[in-house]
Amino acid sequence: MDNEEFSLPRSRAANERLHAMVPGGAHTYAKGDDQYPENLAPVISHGQGAHVWDIDGNRYIEYGSGLRSVSLGHAHPRVIEAVRRELDRGSNFVRPSIMEVEAAERFLATVPTAEMVKFAKNGSDATTAAVRLARAVTGRPRAAICGDHPFFSTDDWFIGTTPMPAGIPAETTDLTLTFPYGDLAATEELLTRHQGEVACLILEPATHTEPPPGYLTGLRELADRHGCVLVFDEMITGFRWSEAGAQGLYGVVPDLSTFGKALGNGFAVSALAGRRELMERGGLRHSGDRVFLLSTTHGAETHSLAAAMAVQTTYTEEGITAQLHSLGERLAAGVREAAAGMGVGDHITVRGRASNLVFATLDGNGQPSQRYRTLFLRRLLAAGVLAPSFVVSSALSDADIDHTVDAVAQACAVYRKALDAGDPTPWLEGRPVKPVFRRLA
Repeated sequence: MDNEEFSLPRSRAANERLHAMVPGGAHTYAKGDDQYPENLAPVISHGQGAHVWDIDGNRYIEYGSGLRSVSLGHAHPRVIEAVRRELDRGSNFVRPSIMEVEAAERFLATVPTAEMVKFAKNGSDATTAAVRLARAVTGRPRAAICGDHPFFSTDDWFIGTTPMPAGIPAETTDLTLTFPYGDLAATEELLTRHQGEVACLILEPATHTEPPPGYLTGLRELADRHGCVLVFDEMITGFRWSEAGAQGLYGVVPDLSTFGKALGNGFAVSALAGRRELMERGGLRHSGDRVFLLSTTHGAETHSLAAAMAVQTTYTEEGITAQLHSLGERLAAGVREAAAGMGVGDHITVRGRASNLVFATLDGNGQPSQRYRTLFLRRLLAAGVLAPSFVVSSALSDADIDHTVDAVAQACAVYRKALDAGDPTPWLEGRPVKPVFRRLA
C-alpha cells in the first residue's frame, strides 16, 4: 500500500449503499465510517486470525476486533468446530435444550463468584436486566452509574445521560445518577444525598486505569451499608482480566455482573450472573412479585452457547489471558519506543491494561485531538493496520506486532511534521473523525 495513493473505491461505494439503507451506515455507531478518515473506512470481506481483508483486496492487521469481542482471532478453530457440531442439530426449540444446562454449568464453573446465570444476545439487555432486578429487589427507583465509563446500554436509563438523548423523556433520565470512578467519598455523598432512593451502583470494575487500592472493596462496603445492589459490567473485563473477569482478579464479589464480548468470540451471547437470592426473583421458585428478567427468543440459541463453552475451554486450557497480556505489553513497549524515537512520545500515548490498550492522540498543547487522530489513523490504514484501538487478540504474531510498530513509527514521522507546522490539516485529506456520542450528525 502506498501512503500517497491509498484509496478504497469499492469500500466507498459499499458505504454509500449502506447509508442509503441502514441508518448511520452500520449496525453499531462505533463501527460507523465517521469514526475513520474520509473515504478510508474499509468494508470487510472476511477475517482469519488477527487479519481482515476489505472488499478492495487489502489485508490489515486488526485490533479491537468486533468491538473487543473477538479475543481469540477470527474463525478460531476450536470455536468454529464446536459450532459446526451443532449446525445440523437445530438451533432453537420450544423447550430448553440440554445445551442450556451445559452452558450454565460451564459458565458458573468459570465464574465461581456467581451462583446463577441467564444468557442473552447483547450486553445492553443484560445490563438493563440487572438494573431492573436491582430496582425490584430494593424497591428503589434510581440507578447510579459510573460517569467515567463510556457505555452501559442502548436503553433509555443510560442513553438519556449521553449527548444523544433524543427521544428519551427527561423523567427517565432524571432517575439515573452518576458517580466518579475511584472516589469513595463522592459516591458516599451521592448515596447520602439520595438516601433510600438508589437501587444499584453499576460500573466497569476496571478499564483504562487500575482500580485504586481498596476502591472496589470500599465500594462493596458502601453498597452494603446503603442497601444498594453492586453491579459489575464485565463486558470488557470479562476474560481479558481473568477467566472470571475483574471480580476474579481483584477478589471483590458483586451482587450481579454482566458478561459479553469475549464470551462468544464474535458469536452473539451475553450473560447476567449473580447471587441466587437476587437472580431467583426472575425465576419460579420464590414467593415474591415476579421480575420479568430476561426472556428472549434467541437468548439460548445453541450455536452461540456452543461457541461460549469453547471460548471458556480455550481460555482455561491455553492460558489466553496471559497471552493477551504478553502480546499487549510487547505492543505497548514498541509503540512507546517508536513514538519517543520520532519525538512524539508526549503526543501519542498508550494506556490501559496490556490486554485492553487504547491510544490517545494529543495536539501541541497536550489536548486530545480528533484531527491528529485522523492523521494517525490514515497513516496506519495505508500501512495495513486497522486500529481504532490497540486491543489485542491472541491470534497476533510477533511479526504482526513488529509490522504494527513499524507502521506506528511511519505515522509518528508525519505526526511530528504536523506538530512542527502547528496544523495537521494538510495531512488530513478530508474531514476529521468524529466522537461516537454527539448531538448533531
